[in-house]
Amino acid sequence: MKEPVIPDGVLTLDRSGQIPLAEQIYRGFRAAVRAGLLTSGTRLPSTRRLAVSLSVARNTVNAAYDLLQAEGIISVRAGAAPRVTEDLPPEGSLARLGSPSNSLSLSRRGRQMSRNVRGEGWAYRQGALQPGAPALDSFPYEEWGRCLRRAARMERSADLQYQNYSGVPALRSELARHLAAERGVRCQPEQILVTSSMQAGLSLLSLALSEPGDDAWLEEPGYLGARTAFEVAGLNIRPLPVDQLGADAERMPTSSKLPKLIYVTPSHQYPLGNRMPLRRRLSLLEVTSSSGAVILEDDYDSEFLFSGRPVAALYGLADEGQVIYLGTFSKSLMPGLRLAYCVVPSKLVEPLEQLMRNMGCAASVQVQVALATFMDSGAYQKHMKHIRKVYEERGMLLVRTLMERLGNRIEVELPSGNVQIAALFREPVDDIALAVAMQIHGFAVSPLSNCYQGENRRSGLIIGFADANAEQISKGVDRLGTLLGDGTFTRDV
Repeated sequence: MKEPVIPDGVLTLDRSGQIPLAEQIYRGFRAAVRAGLLTSGTRLPSTRRLAVSLSVARNTVNAAYDLLQAEGIISVRAGAAPRVTEDLPPEGSLARLGSPSNSLSLSRRGRQMSRNVRGEGWAYRQGALQPGAPALDSFPYEEWGRCLRRAARMERSADLQYQNYSGVPALRSELARHLAAERGVRCQPEQILVTSSMQAGLSLLSLALSEPGDDAWLEEPGYLGARTAFEVAGLNIRPLPVDQLGADAERMPTSSKLPKLIYVTPSHQYPLGNRMPLRRRLSLLEVTSSSGAVILEDDYDSEFLFSGRPVAALYGLADEGQVIYLGTFSKSLMPGLRLAYCVVPSKLVEPLEQLMRNMGCAASVQVQVALATFMDSGAYQKHMKHIRKVYEERGMLLVRTLMERLGNRIEVELPSGNVQIAALFREPVDDIALAVAMQIHGFAVSPLSNCYQGENRRSGLIIGFADANAEQISKGVDRLGTLLGDGTFTRDV
């Protein structure tokens, strides 16, 4: 029988390269089959003859043929020459189907989910004065490291298996005690779902509690993460007016369709920083009584109160089922821990736990265990007491510096808490272009106008102070003054 001949160019070996010769042979045959140079049923040389023709060891060819056989590209039978597998698609059929790399594209839902809702000019990269950034220089790394090492030594714990997707029991118990003492949120530990982020919690709840086409109320201006979650869920977002007293449900048009979800930040309105008084909280609860809506209360930084008594969470005023309370450790500890939580009605615990498992939005078990130990030891409360003072000093310094150097051009108030402030311009300013210019100089501020949905937008900057020292604050305000002074960013009315 005539010995099979391999077409020219199928096997070209680079003996000085880093890829093993066996793998080069395997790749050459595989590429030839895909290109149709070796068709279904084609006989290949025996391992001995191919080894001689290529001047390689027979074991090298054996290894290459083993790889081809494992992938189903060739079939090898005792006493017979290896052959290209009989049932491979005919030559050119794959090409007619189209190349996946050429046809691959996002679906409509994928495009919606990946859209940049925060808009042009938003600060994504780290830099000085970044909104929401905690004070990493004040983090208790040694104490936290001890808690992590202890958590890493967990042995044979059921928490390390496929359960507790909604949170480790020890952390949920610590959170229940903490929320009752600090925020007036009284709940059972089982009602607390621990998620990987505030965004994960918002997305989970938006998908679980609404149908596409439902209405959702979102503060105007408001948190862009909530807008993202609502848009992905296919909701119609209605702007909820905000003034110096926070969100005002009484200003919503009476003709508006009743909402399914209402997102608010009553303790410190994001991004303006206002606190919602009791009268407006009660008014908001009346909406839920008449419409059946669920309020998503984002209490993202209520632990940072610099003066006065803390206002109890809206959750504490409501009947069960009216409010879902959300919190995060991104501001009190650090975003990199990827830990947040929500308090949900008892009847929703079981289905939401299953949904968390289905969506894969659970948080790291060992980080949860470490945080439970950190809280139980008193280290968390000690850390909070320390950084409240640090944040207050930095926030006051930032506002005083802005008022002293730019007081005739901006509106800004001394913070009562929070980790950032909103500086509003007294004149028409292109805050998006200005924010980009600041970012180029290392100051990661964000434009206020992006937080609005409608046309009536206020121009300003959202400026973080928690992770900023005195030098960064001074230089940042000076840079802002220089950029405003040259008139480049002033808009015609």
